[in-house]
Amino acid sequence: MTMSSVLVANRGEIARRVIRGARSLGLRTVAVYVDADRHAPFVTDADVAIRLNTGYLDGAAVIEAARRAGADAIHPGYGFLSENADFARAVGAAGLTWVGPPPAVIEAMGDKLAAKDLARSLGVPVLVSSPDPADAESVGFPLLVKAAAGGGGKGMRLVTSIDQLDEAVAAAKREALGGFGDDRVFLERYVGASRHIEIQILGDAHGGLVHLGERECSIQRRHQKLVEESPSPVVDASMRAAMGEAALTLARAIGYQSAGTVEFLVDDATRDFYFLEVNTRLQVEHPVTEMVTGVDLVREQLRIADGHPLSATAERAPRGWAIEVRLCAEDPSAGFLPATGVLSAFEPSPTPSVRWESGVERDSVVSVAFDPLLAKVIAHAPTREEAAGVLASALERLHLGGVTTNRDFLAATLRHPGFLAGDTTTDFIERHAPARRLALSEDELYDAAVAAALWLQGRNRDGAIVLAAVPSGWRNARLPDQHVELRHGERVVTVDYHFRRDGTVALGTGTARIAKWTPTSIDLEVNDRRWLARVSATAHHLYVQVPRGTVEFAVVPRFTVPGLVDAVGGLLAPMPGVVIDLRVNVGDRVRAGATLVVLEAMKMEHPITAPADGVVTAVLVRAGQQVDGGAELLDFEPDEPAED
Repeated sequence: MTMSSVLVANRGEIARRVIRGARSLGLRTVAVYVDADRHAPFVTDADVAIRLNTGYLDGAAVIEAARRAGADAIHPGYGFLSENADFARAVGAAGLTWVGPPPAVIEAMGDKLAAKDLARSLGVPVLVSSPDPADAESVGFPLLVKAAAGGGGKGMRLVTSIDQLDEAVAAAKREALGGFGDDRVFLERYVGASRHIEIQILGDAHGGLVHLGERECSIQRRHQKLVEESPSPVVDASMRAAMGEAALTLARAIGYQSAGTVEFLVDDATRDFYFLEVNTRLQVEHPVTEMVTGVDLVREQLRIADGHPLSATAERAPRGWAIEVRLCAEDPSAGFLPATGVLSAFEPSPTPSVRWESGVERDSVVSVAFDPLLAKVIAHAPTREEAAGVLASALERLHLGGVTTNRDFLAATLRHPGFLAGDTTTDFIERHAPARRLALSEDELYDAAVAAALWLQGRNRDGAIVLAAVPSGWRNARLPDQHVELRHGERVVTVDYHFRRDGTVALGTGTARIAKWTPTSIDLEVNDRRWLARVSATAHHLYVQVPRGTVEFAVVPRFTVPGLVDAVGGLLAPMPGVVIDLRVNVGDRVRAGATLVVLEAMKMEHPITAPADGVVTAVLVRAGQQVDGGAELLDFEPDEPAED
């Protein structure tokens, strides 16, 4: 390598991934960070980190950080500046090596409309589309409003009728401008029963160009991917060859170099495929390709940028099956709204063996400032069914607490018969409705509560100052059972117990025996059923690991402290965010479903709508205001129901 050090112009799990890849080549690594990421793991992963006073989108500040740290290359990861042609040019002008495609290629493919025109001219099939909202009828409904620049689901809206168009276009423009600095949008024909299939390409400066097969990324929410796999369950050798050749045709036409992805939409009924876009960067889901081909894409990117020819010079048949899921801070049972908090527990199990690409660790703060992605988890196995089972088990065995996530939903998806049958179209979630949260039986919940209560009792004895040598729970007289109330969601579980002289624990419904207690676990037998439960605790919550996931309990205090009465008749913020659009004033009469307030959280817009016909009686926020989750936004008085 002629380069000696690389600055990673990104954060989170992708920054950590690139740092590991650079280190494998003997390169020194530099990170950049903002104050919100001061304690993030990627900051200390690098050899040195430079604080940015502004943000990750400040290209000049990133280049100055590279100069200060003595870096001679910049890897942009994905998102942020990764597809910014002007930034790529500025990196080169500063005498630094840009790890990515040439700026002209980024520019040509960054405009989705121009990319579609090029594909059409090369004979690659494309969907009907138009940059003019007036062409909606000719494009046909349903249709998608999409951002002309960027990706990741931002600036994308599904429109089923003409009366929704203006609202969708306005929202897409705002989101695209905020996410990419470009508010251009276009309309595209929507195919309901479809699959998103993408081809990984690699090119070098010596004329080498290859594709590494396909990934399927069809299971999505809010047009953002949740589950990715390679190979696709519906792509055979002939279809792979046809899509691969279409991708290479586009890549040759623009002189592609570095790693990139050509995305296609596949009609599930006909298996016809249509070009969507070229992502001129590394993809979030790149690990599944690495697992089935054995090609390290970050290594290839760095070597190509350094002037070396491709190591992978021929298409490779997939070896086994790889599946990736995106573990996100969001609440599937509340429409996948983003969630925030502190990760009081985050401990992957050593078995089964899977690949973790994580941007967080225990005690990491999850805020609204960035994307909700916490980690990517990837399993590789000889068959698809094995990969799905291993991945589901790894998710279930993850000790996780403090922030609401989609972990249980992902595990349910991987175990769903529809997924295992390969029925993974873009409407998978709506059609198959995997469980959105962990549903415990009464026995499972009670056993977990017993584990929590007895672990808590053990902790209290472990910290005792008076009579510390006396066995836990010992009494010299018969006294009432110890009583613990634990809240799990809306349910309260009561555990009554006392210790017998033989060391067993008498329960209200059976017997328990503690084999071993530690500050982080309890080895417990309840009614002849024994398991080792990992336990984490905060001031008011306990997180108990059970075979199918982590159960959260709040300890119900013995004495209730009087508090404020919850607001009645108010519309509350479903998550922390910024008010970016306030549509109503006091006294306005609105119809059910009308948008009243629009919040922005984690770079996505979330409309707050009227629950019924009624009148706005108070407006408690203003545009631009930061609000906490649960904050009252406005008061609303619904109309009285009509009398019969």
